[in-house]
Amino acid sequence: MAGKKYKKAAQAIDPKKRYSIDEAFKTVVTSAPAKFDETVDVAFRLGVDPKQSDQQVRGAIALPHGLGKAVRVIVFAKGPKENEAKAAGADFVGGDDLVAKIQEGWLDFDKAIATPDMMATVSKVAKVLGPRGLMPNPKVGTVTMNVTEAVTAEKKGKLDFRVDKAGIIHAGIGKKSMGDTKLRENFMLILGAILKAKPSAAKGIYLRSITLSSTMGPGIKVDTNEAAGNTEE
Repeated sequence: MAGKKYKKAAQAIDPKKRYSIDEAFKTVVTSAPAKFDETVDVAFRLGVDPKQSDQQVRGAIALPHGLGKAVRVIVFAKGPKENEAKAAGADFVGGDDLVAKIQEGWLDFDKAIATPDMMATVSKVAKVLGPRGLMPNPKVGTVTMNVTEAVTAEKKGKLDFRVDKAGIIHAGIGKKSMGDTKLRENFMLILGAILKAKPSAAKGIYLRSITLSSTMGPGIKVDTNEAAGNTEE
Protein backbone atom coordinates (compact mmCIF):
# COMPACT_ATOMS: atom_id res chain seq x y z
CA MET A 1 0.00 0.00 0.00
CA ALA A 2 2.98 2.27 -0.43
CA GLY A 3 1.91 3.60 -3.82
CA LYS A 4 2.29 7.25 -4.77
CA LYS A 5 -1.44 7.97 -4.45
CA TYR A 6 -1.60 6.45 -0.97
CA LYS A 7 1.47 8.40 0.17
CA LYS A 8 -0.01 11.63 -1.15
CA ALA A 9 -3.32 10.90 0.64
CA ALA A 10 -1.50 10.03 3.87
CA GLN A 11 0.45 13.31 3.78
CA ALA A 12 -2.84 15.22 3.83
CA ILE A 13 -3.88 13.59 7.12
CA ASP A 14 -2.43 14.42 10.55
CA PRO A 15 -2.10 11.06 12.41
CA LYS A 16 -2.02 12.84 15.78
CA LYS A 17 -5.14 14.90 15.18
CA ARG A 18 -8.64 13.96 16.28
CA TYR A 19 -10.86 15.27 13.49
CA SER A 20 -14.36 16.63 14.01
CA ILE A 21 -17.06 14.45 12.46
CA ASP A 22 -17.74 16.94 9.64
CA GLU A 23 -14.06 17.38 8.88
CA ALA A 24 -13.38 13.64 9.01
CA PHE A 25 -16.00 12.86 6.38
CA LYS A 26 -14.93 15.66 4.05
CA THR A 27 -11.36 14.41 4.38
CA VAL A 28 -12.11 10.72 3.81
CA VAL A 29 -13.94 11.53 0.57
CA THR A 30 -11.28 13.90 -0.79
CA SER A 31 -8.33 11.71 0.24
CA ALA A 32 -9.60 8.39 -1.16
CA PRO A 33 -6.79 7.65 -3.65
CA ALA A 34 -8.20 4.92 -5.91
CA LYS A 35 -9.93 5.45 -9.24
CA PHE A 36 -12.71 2.99 -8.36
CA ASP A 37 -15.61 3.84 -6.05
CA GLU A 38 -14.07 3.02 -2.69
CA THR A 39 -16.09 1.79 0.28
CA VAL A 40 -15.94 3.99 3.37
CA ASP A 41 -15.41 1.99 6.57
CA VAL A 42 -15.54 2.94 10.23
CA ALA A 43 -13.98 1.09 13.18
CA PHE A 44 -15.34 1.72 16.69
CA ARG A 45 -13.04 0.50 19.48
CA LEU A 46 -15.16 -0.06 22.56
CA GLY A 47 -14.40 -0.37 26.26
CA VAL A 48 -16.01 -3.78 26.61
CA ASP A 49 -14.77 -7.31 27.27
CA PRO A 50 -16.31 -9.38 24.45
CA LYS A 51 -15.43 -12.60 26.31
CA GLN A 52 -18.16 -11.73 28.82
CA SER A 53 -21.67 -12.63 27.71
CA ASP A 54 -23.09 -9.51 29.39
CA GLN A 55 -20.76 -7.22 27.41
CA GLN A 56 -21.76 -8.18 23.88
CA VAL A 57 -22.65 -5.31 21.55
CA ARG A 58 -24.65 -6.15 18.45
CA GLY A 59 -27.63 -4.93 16.51
CA ALA A 60 -29.02 -3.99 13.13
CA ILE A 61 -30.07 -0.68 11.68
CA ALA A 62 -31.51 0.55 8.39
CA LEU A 63 -29.23 3.26 7.00
CA PRO A 64 -31.00 6.34 5.60
CA HIS A 65 -28.94 6.32 2.40
CA GLY A 66 -28.26 2.60 2.07
CA LEU A 67 -24.81 1.18 1.41
CA GLY A 68 -24.36 2.62 -2.08
CA LYS A 69 -24.54 -0.80 -3.71
CA ALA A 70 -27.07 -3.40 -4.78
CA VAL A 71 -27.69 -5.89 -1.97
CA ARG A 72 -28.34 -9.49 -3.09
CA VAL A 73 -30.81 -11.20 -0.77
CA ILE A 74 -31.76 -14.88 -0.53
CA VAL A 75 -34.74 -16.17 1.44
CA PHE A 76 -35.30 -19.64 2.83
CA ALA A 77 -39.08 -20.06 2.70
CA LYS A 78 -41.84 -22.29 1.35
CA GLY A 79 -45.51 -22.03 0.43
CA PRO A 80 -47.11 -18.55 0.61
CA LYS A 81 -43.97 -17.09 2.21
CA GLU A 82 -41.93 -18.16 -0.82
CA ASN A 83 -44.24 -16.17 -3.08
CA GLU A 84 -44.18 -13.24 -0.64
CA ALA A 85 -40.37 -13.19 -0.71
CA LYS A 86 -40.30 -13.18 -4.50
CA ALA A 87 -42.84 -10.36 -4.62
CA ALA A 88 -40.75 -8.34 -2.16
CA GLY A 89 -37.75 -8.50 -4.48
CA ALA A 90 -35.63 -11.34 -3.09
CA ASP A 91 -32.97 -12.44 -5.57
CA PHE A 92 -33.27 -16.16 -4.79
CA VAL A 93 -35.92 -18.03 -2.81
CA GLY A 94 -36.01 -21.71 -1.89
CA GLY A 95 -35.24 -24.40 0.65
CA ASP A 96 -33.31 -27.62 0.08
CA ASP A 97 -32.37 -26.43 -3.41
CA LEU A 98 -30.67 -23.32 -1.94
CA VAL A 99 -28.91 -25.49 0.65
CA ALA A 100 -27.61 -27.76 -2.11
CA LYS A 101 -26.28 -24.77 -4.10
CA ILE A 102 -24.48 -23.41 -1.03
CA GLN A 103 -23.01 -26.83 -0.26
CA GLU A 104 -21.60 -26.84 -3.79
CA GLY A 105 -19.82 -23.55 -3.07
CA TRP A 106 -22.33 -20.95 -4.27
CA LEU A 107 -22.20 -17.78 -2.18
CA ASP A 108 -23.33 -15.13 -4.65
CA PHE A 109 -25.41 -13.14 -2.13
CA ASP A 110 -24.97 -10.56 0.62
CA LYS A 111 -27.80 -11.34 3.06
CA ALA A 112 -29.82 -14.42 3.99
CA ILE A 113 -33.31 -14.40 5.52
CA ALA A 114 -35.31 -17.39 6.74
CA THR A 115 -38.75 -18.07 8.15
CA PRO A 116 -38.56 -19.83 11.55
CA ASP A 117 -39.88 -23.13 10.16
CA MET A 118 -36.93 -23.28 7.71
CA MET A 119 -34.15 -23.05 10.30
CA ALA A 120 -33.71 -26.84 10.50
CA THR A 121 -33.01 -26.75 6.75
CA VAL A 122 -30.71 -23.73 7.02
CA SER A 123 -28.74 -25.40 9.85
CA LYS A 124 -27.31 -27.83 7.26
CA VAL A 125 -25.13 -24.98 5.96
CA ALA A 126 -24.58 -23.17 9.28
CA LYS A 127 -20.85 -23.97 9.19
CA VAL A 128 -20.61 -22.25 5.81
CA LEU A 129 -22.83 -19.24 6.53
CA GLY A 130 -21.87 -18.60 10.17
CA PRO A 131 -18.17 -17.68 9.73
CA ARG A 132 -19.12 -15.35 6.86
CA GLY A 133 -21.74 -13.51 8.90
CA LEU A 134 -24.51 -14.76 6.61
CA MET A 135 -26.43 -17.03 9.01
CA PRO A 136 -30.01 -15.85 9.57
CA ASN A 137 -30.49 -14.67 13.15
CA PRO A 138 -33.66 -13.58 14.98
CA LYS A 139 -31.67 -10.97 16.96
CA VAL A 140 -31.05 -8.93 13.81
CA GLY A 141 -34.41 -9.60 12.19
CA THR A 142 -33.33 -12.14 9.57
CA VAL A 143 -35.32 -15.01 11.06
CA THR A 144 -38.90 -13.80 10.75
CA MET A 145 -42.34 -14.40 9.33
CA ASN A 146 -42.41 -10.74 8.22
CA VAL A 147 -40.66 -11.63 4.97
CA THR A 148 -41.68 -8.53 3.00
CA GLU A 149 -40.45 -6.17 5.70
CA ALA A 150 -37.17 -8.05 6.12
CA VAL A 151 -36.39 -8.20 2.38
CA THR A 152 -37.26 -4.52 1.92
CA ALA A 153 -35.00 -3.49 4.82
CA GLU A 154 -32.04 -5.54 3.54
CA LYS A 155 -32.46 -4.24 -0.01
CA LYS A 156 -32.42 -0.64 1.23
CA GLY A 157 -29.18 -1.27 3.07
CA LYS A 158 -29.65 -2.60 6.58
CA LEU A 159 -26.40 -2.75 8.50
CA ASP A 160 -25.73 -5.57 10.98
CA PHE A 161 -23.03 -4.79 13.52
CA ARG A 162 -21.30 -6.88 16.16
CA VAL A 163 -18.28 -6.35 18.39
CA ASP A 164 -15.39 -8.70 17.55
CA LYS A 165 -12.99 -10.50 19.89
CA ALA A 166 -10.75 -7.41 20.03
CA GLY A 167 -13.60 -5.16 21.18
CA ILE A 168 -13.97 -3.47 17.78
CA ILE A 169 -17.01 -2.99 15.56
CA HIS A 170 -16.10 -2.73 11.86
CA ALA A 171 -18.74 -1.41 9.49
CA GLY A 172 -18.90 -0.36 5.86
CA ILE A 173 -21.21 2.65 5.77
CA GLY A 174 -21.36 3.45 2.06
CA LYS A 175 -19.42 4.39 -1.05
CA LYS A 176 -17.19 7.41 -1.69
CA SER A 177 -19.51 8.53 -4.50
CA MET A 178 -22.33 9.09 -1.99
CA GLY A 179 -20.52 12.20 -0.75
CA ASP A 180 -19.61 13.34 2.76
CA THR A 181 -23.11 14.49 3.81
CA LYS A 182 -24.88 11.16 3.16
CA LEU A 183 -21.96 9.17 4.59
CA ARG A 184 -22.00 11.32 7.71
CA GLU A 185 -25.76 10.79 8.15
CA ASN A 186 -25.28 7.02 7.86
CA PHE A 187 -22.48 7.22 10.41
CA MET A 188 -24.55 9.20 12.89
CA LEU A 189 -27.26 6.56 12.83
CA ILE A 190 -24.91 3.65 13.53
CA LEU A 191 -23.09 5.72 16.16
CA GLY A 192 -26.39 6.32 17.95
CA ALA A 193 -27.25 2.61 17.77
CA ILE A 194 -23.88 1.63 19.26
CA LEU A 195 -24.20 4.18 22.06
CA LYS A 196 -27.70 2.89 22.88
CA ALA A 197 -26.39 -0.69 22.90
CA LYS A 198 -23.85 0.03 25.66
CA PRO A 199 -23.94 -2.92 28.07
CA SER A 200 -24.71 -1.99 31.69
CA ALA A 201 -21.78 -4.20 32.70
CA ALA A 202 -19.28 -2.12 30.68
CA LYS A 203 -17.10 0.02 32.95
CA GLY A 204 -14.98 3.09 32.21
CA ILE A 205 -14.85 4.81 28.85
CA TYR A 206 -17.16 3.05 26.39
CA LEU A 207 -16.19 4.79 23.13
CA ARG A 208 -12.40 4.41 23.08
CA SER A 209 -11.63 5.41 19.49
CA ILE A 210 -13.22 5.86 16.08
CA THR A 211 -11.23 5.48 12.86
CA LEU A 212 -12.58 6.33 9.43
CA SER A 213 -11.01 5.09 6.20
CA SER A 214 -11.68 4.35 2.57
CA THR A 215 -10.76 1.00 0.97
CA MET A 216 -7.33 2.18 -0.17
CA GLY A 217 -6.92 5.28 1.98
CA PRO A 218 -5.24 5.99 5.32
CA GLY A 219 -7.08 6.01 8.65
CA ILE A 220 -8.59 9.21 10.03
CA LYS A 221 -9.09 9.48 13.80
CA VAL A 222 -12.45 10.98 14.84
CA ASP A 223 -12.97 13.05 17.98
CA THR A 224 -14.68 10.61 20.36
CA ASN A 225 -15.72 13.38 22.76
CA GLU A 226 -17.81 15.00 20.06
CA ALA A 227 -19.14 11.60 18.95
CA ALA A 228 -20.19 10.63 22.47
CA GLY A 229 -21.78 14.01 23.06
CA ASN A 230 -19.15 14.96 25.64
CA THR A 231 -20.87 12.70 28.16
CA GLU A 232 -17.86 10.58 29.01
CA GLU A 233 -14.90 11.52 31.11
